[in-house]
Amino acid sequence: MSYTALYRKFRPGDFNDVKGQDHIVTTLKNQVKADRIGHAYLFCGTRGTGKTTIAKILGKAVNCEHPVDGNPCNECSMCSSINQQTSMNVIEIDAASNNGVDNIREIVDEVRYSPTEGKYKVYIIDEVHMLSAGAFNALLKTLEEPPSYVIFILATTEAHKIPITILSRCQRYDFRRITIDTIAARLTDLMQREGIEAEEKAVRYIARMGDGSLRDALSLLDQCIAFYFGQKLTFDNVLEVLGAVEIEIFSRLLDLILHNNVSGTMALLEELVIKGKELTQFTVDFTWYLRNLLLVKTSEDATEVIEVSTDNLAILEQQAAGIEVEILIRYIRIFSELSNQIKYASQKRVMVEVALIKLCRPQMETGYEDIINRLRLIENKLENGTIVSSGTVLEKPDIQPAKEESKPLVLPRAMSEDLQALAKNWHTIVAGTSNLTKASLMNAKPSIGNNDSLLLVFTESIDKDLISQENHMTELKDVIVKIIHKEVEIQTKLLTQGKENIEDIPDLTNIIKNIAIEYED
Repeated sequence: MSYTALYRKFRPGDFNDVKGQDHIVTTLKNQVKADRIGHAYLFCGTRGTGKTTIAKILGKAVNCEHPVDGNPCNECSMCSSINQQTSMNVIEIDAASNNGVDNIREIVDEVRYSPTEGKYKVYIIDEVHMLSAGAFNALLKTLEEPPSYVIFILATTEAHKIPITILSRCQRYDFRRITIDTIAARLTDLMQREGIEAEEKAVRYIARMGDGSLRDALSLLDQCIAFYFGQKLTFDNVLEVLGAVEIEIFSRLLDLILHNNVSGTMALLEELVIKGKELTQFTVDFTWYLRNLLLVKTSEDATEVIEVSTDNLAILEQQAAGIEVEILIRYIRIFSELSNQIKYASQKRVMVEVALIKLCRPQMETGYEDIINRLRLIENKLENGTIVSSGTVLEKPDIQPAKEESKPLVLPRAMSEDLQALAKNWHTIVAGTSNLTKASLMNAKPSIGNNDSLLLVFTESIDKDLISQENHMTELKDVIVKIIHKEVEIQTKLLTQGKENIEDIPDLTNIIKNIAIEYED
């Protein structure tokens, strides 16, 4: 006999064997026991959650000669014929390929005839949202007032596409995604029946990859068993078959990203590609890894909300300690956008590389989370005395460069005491502002304006416009008063591209240094 896939071989035969849909099972069993059967049902939910399975069980239960506590006995002639798909009482129709008016009219004609055996004729219409508008209209009247011996069960993954006139005539049941614990327990039970050994870690990973669908999880398990037939199924085996990546790899990748190491990131991606890792799955898994980091960072008891081993939780906690929530949110946003695009892309690797470079180079983007990421680099400079250049943190050199001939400056000795005090404390002033103000000020060159005012020169209009806003300008003036105990007038200027060069603008902080050197000489 040919091999039967696990999801078909172990399809539940009664309500008690259905997992993860207790709210629906209990309701339907009570209806069968009380003989309060509805004439039309609508089963909604994602793939692999048991819609068609429960529909078939209900079809058996209402026709069973000896039902037990609302369950079909699976022994009588009616149950046997339905199980063998030879009964004319349970008719399953695929609306994806039978979606026309003529197909529905055939059903309308058939319902006029009562069943030759059993109590009910049960019509299961799968993927009912695929029916045409005309087909829905043809079904409408029969669905509203069917003969007493007819039951319609409509199943769909996209309930929003069902006309409201159909929805209002059905009892609606929403199928939930099945939890990882429930799927893992079911997989373990089935493997024990099949005599297959597997690590708990491997089983839980397959359960998580099922994404709430027990059928998908069983298909993945079937695939892994076939690849390592006759062997114990280990976690490493599962990762290899499914093209997944271990948490240690993600930890290495995130370290490279946090250090803005583009070349190292590209080298690690190349290593994964050579090993045959599937990039779509890599994108999903890395997004999930970042999600776990965010939960570890923000939850009091992370073990309650994430599904990882104790060893992996320790790795996550260690890495989460060195990264800010805003930066994690930015990373998740970029990779979530990538997940939506990469499924249909022809150049998947290029898209992944661009996303990784965005993570390493926050200055490429101007969103709020990107500015926060840039501030992390700026704060390292302010706190540790480092120099930030092109988004990369460089250690401050120990050897001072030889003194160069100073360029002619605009009246350096005529600079007011207020501006001199401001120049000496400029970095402290910038550090005392809020995140958004600080990000713009770090892209400004402080210089001398008219009437001994502070002139902030910008190359990007977004920075100038932000500082020019009243709340940010007031904040900057307040910080200046707090640091140097004097008020200074502030002006802003945007350089004209192609006509003015930022290098030609005198830097207030350099002026004060030159003045100090000349006094020492």
